[in-house]
Amino acid sequence: MSGAALAVVVVVVFFLALYLLQRYGDLWKQQRLVLFGTLLSWYLCFLIVFILPLDVSMVLDINFFISVTLFLESDFYCAFFSNSLIFCVHFSPPGKCEEPWTYIPNETLRVFWRVVYWTSQFLTWLLLPFMQSYARSGAFSVVGKIKTALIENALYYGTYLLIFIALLIYVAVQLKWKLTWADLQTIGITAANTWGLFLLVLLLGYGLVEIPRSYWLSSSHDYMLSKSYFKVAKMANEKAEADEKLADVMEEVAGIHASVRQNHFLRKYVDIILTKCPTKYQEEMGINVEISRVDQNAPPTKRVLVKLHEKVVSAVQRHNQTQVQWFILLEQAFHLEDVAKSRNSSLRHFTHSFPLAHRGWIRRFIYTPTVEWFWECVLRQGLCRLLAVLLCLLSAAVIWSECTFFSTHPVLSLFAVFIQLAEKWYNYHCIEMVCFVVILFMCVCVYSTVFRIRFFNYYYLVPHHQTDAYSLLFSGMLFCRLTPPLCLNFLGMIHMDSAISHKDRVQTSYTSIMGSMQLLSFISDGFYIYYPMLVLLLCFATYCNLGSRCLNLLGFHQYITDDDLTSDLVDEGRELIKRERRKRQRAEDGENRRWVDIFFL
Repeated sequence: MSGAALAVVVVVVFFLALYLLQRYGDLWKQQRLVLFGTLLSWYLCFLIVFILPLDVSMVLDINFFISVTLFLESDFYCAFFSNSLIFCVHFSPPGKCEEPWTYIPNETLRVFWRVVYWTSQFLTWLLLPFMQSYARSGAFSVVGKIKTALIENALYYGTYLLIFIALLIYVAVQLKWKLTWADLQTIGITAANTWGLFLLVLLLGYGLVEIPRSYWLSSSHDYMLSKSYFKVAKMANEKAEADEKLADVMEEVAGIHASVRQNHFLRKYVDIILTKCPTKYQEEMGINVEISRVDQNAPPTKRVLVKLHEKVVSAVQRHNQTQVQWFILLEQAFHLEDVAKSRNSSLRHFTHSFPLAHRGWIRRFIYTPTVEWFWECVLRQGLCRLLAVLLCLLSAAVIWSECTFFSTHPVLSLFAVFIQLAEKWYNYHCIEMVCFVVILFMCVCVYSTVFRIRFFNYYYLVPHHQTDAYSLLFSGMLFCRLTPPLCLNFLGMIHMDSAISHKDRVQTSYTSIMGSMQLLSFISDGFYIYYPMLVLLLCFATYCNLGSRCLNLLGFHQYITDDDLTSDLVDEGRELIKRERRKRQRAEDGENRRWVDIFFL
C-alpha cells in the first residue's frame, strides 16, 4: 500500500479544483490556457494543504524511533526500516510486518514537494502575470497580445528583480560574498514567503472572525432577509451602471462600424469587435449602418480599435455578470420571503411562490415540501448556530496559538500541545486528523476571503461561470503566494519548524525544501515570529466592522445594521422585490393559462 494515501489525495484534490473552476469559470467559452493555468495553480495549492498532515505524521514517527534503541522480543511488534523511516506495527502471524496505508517513502515526498513548490512559484511569479496581461489585451493577433503582455510586465518584473538584488547584496555582505546555489534558492524562497505572510495575516484576521459570524448571522432569518434586500438595491444600481456603460461602448462601436468601409484594411478588425457584441446590438448596427454612412467620420487607427476591443470585452463581461447576479439575488429574496411565510403558517408544509421553478423528481420524492419545511423552519437555525460556536472556538484556538507559538518553554500553543500529547501516545492517525482540521480551517479562512474580496471591477470572483479570465488568473497567483507561508506558519504553530522551536529534531520534507531561514536572521527571528501576532488586532477590527465602516464613509456601501443609508437601501430593495414578484407572478400566470389551453385543445 506504499503511496496509497498520496494517490488518493492527488485524485480527490484534482476533482475539487476542477469543481471550483467549473463553478466560477466557463469551461466551454474561456481560453484553454487560462483554464489550464488556473486549474494547475489551484490544484498544486490544494495538494500542499492535503499532503502536509501526512508529512508531519511521518516526521513524528522518525523523531520517536531515532531517539531510542529498540530491542523487540515480543511476538506482537516488529521494526520496519525503509528510507530512513522506522515503523513499529502490530502484526500477526509472527515474522510479517505491514506498512501503514498512509506511509509515503521519504524520497518520494521530497521529490513531490520540490516539484509542487517550484512549479507553483514559476506559475505565480512568471507565467500567470504574463497570462493575465495576455488575456486582457485587446490586440487582434497572438503576437500583438504577447507584445502587450511583455510591455505591461516589464515594470512588474523589474520591481521584484530590484528587491531580489537588494536582498542578495545584503546577504552577500553578511556572508562575505560566499554564496552557494542553495543560499540563492533560500533567499528567493524567503522573499516570496515574506511577501505571502504579509498578505496572509491580513486575510486570516478577517476570515477567523467573519466565517463564524456569517454562520451565526445566517441563523437569523430577519437578518438574512434584510441583507438580501440590501444586496438587491445595490445590484440594481450596479446593473443600471453596467447597462449604461455597455450602451455607451456599443454607440462607439456603431460609429466606427459606420466609418470603416468593407474594403478598408481595418475592416477585419471591426468585424472581430462586432462578434464580441451582444446579438441585439449587432442587429441594430446592421439596420442603421446605411443611415450612418451619410455622416461618416474619419477611419480610426489600429491602436484605437485595440482599445475599443478591450473595452467591448470588459463591458459585455460586466453586463453578463450583473444580469446573472441579479437573477440569483431575486431567487434568494423570493426564497427567504417564502421561508418567512412558511414559518408563520400552521401547516408543516413549505409553500413556494413560484412552484413552476421548483419542479423535479428530487423535490417530488426526496426533498418534499414537508422535509423542506422541517429543514428551513426547524433544523437549519440550530445547526447554523452550533456550527458557528464550533468555528468560533477553533478561531479562538488559532488566534491564541498565533500569538504564543514562539514560546517553547512552556509550550503555550494549543495545537503544539495537542500534537505532543498525541505523539506521547503514538497516535499518528490522531496527529494527521488534528493537522488536517487545523490547516484546512486556516485555508478556508484565507481562501474564502480571496473569493469574497473585490477590487472594484478588476478582480471579482463571480460564481455561476461568470468570472473573467483576469480574475481567475489573479486568484491562482494569490493561492500560490499564500499557501507556502500558510503551511510554514502552521508548522511553526505546532513547533515542527526548528527556526521556531529551536529543537534538534528531524524536519518535515516540506521544511527541508524551504531551506534554512537562519540565512536571513532578521526575518526568521523577527518578522516570522512577531508579525503573525497582528492577527489579534485585525480580528478585533473585523469584529467591530471597522473596515466596512471605512468603506461606507468612502462611498462603497456596506451592510451595517445601525446605519441610516443601509436602512434606506433595505427599503428600496424591498420595493424592488415587490415589483419583480408581480412581474414574475404575471409571467407564471400566463404560462399556466397557456398550458390549460393546450390541454383542453
